Amino acid sequence: MAQTTEQVVLLSDDGVAIGTADKATVHTEDTPLHLAFSCHVFDDEGRMLVTRRALHKRTWPGVWTNSFCGHPAPGEDIVHAVSRRAADELGMELDSVELVLPDFRYLAVDASGIVENEVCPVYTARVAGPFEPHRDEVMEWRWVDPAELRVAVSAASWAFSPWLALQLERLHPDTVGAAAR
Repeated sequence: MAQTTEQVVLLSDDGVAIGTADKATVHTEDTPLHLAFSCHVFDDEGRMLVTRRALHKRTWPGVWTNSFCGHPAPGEDIVHAVSRRAADELGMELDSVELVLPDFRYLAVDASGIVENEVCPVYTARVAGPFEPHRDEVMEWRWVDPAELRVAVSAASWAFSPWLALQLERLHPDTVGAAAR
């Protein structure tokens, strides 16, 4: 069976699909705008799963980030893509997948000069049972209180992905002061 190349959906500046490209060639110093997603997974205690990206990742290796991210394949339902990526990256099944930031978009450059340029709707979900992160994707993981995470990101933003910092500001705007008290 031939291995298929993972494709990403390229977007115009107004967010309209204009084509596809091989994912392996897209993330460069001149990354075109493309479609992605982020997901923040919670447990029954209200804690959020954060993961530390594997050191061989092309962008932001070794930094802490949200539970997982990914790219929907051309024509793939994005909620299906979220569930697929949870299984691929974390060995996890999800419950209650919900779109919470439909218009999230960001541009960021990592220390190596690689650019992330994404329209990236943000989802939340609940973990449906035990899971085992894949070591080629995730080198560490922790369940954390969202308010405590906001404090950590504020204190040491260099240790976290820029998209996590931006998403937390919008998802939990009032938690920094509460955690510091």
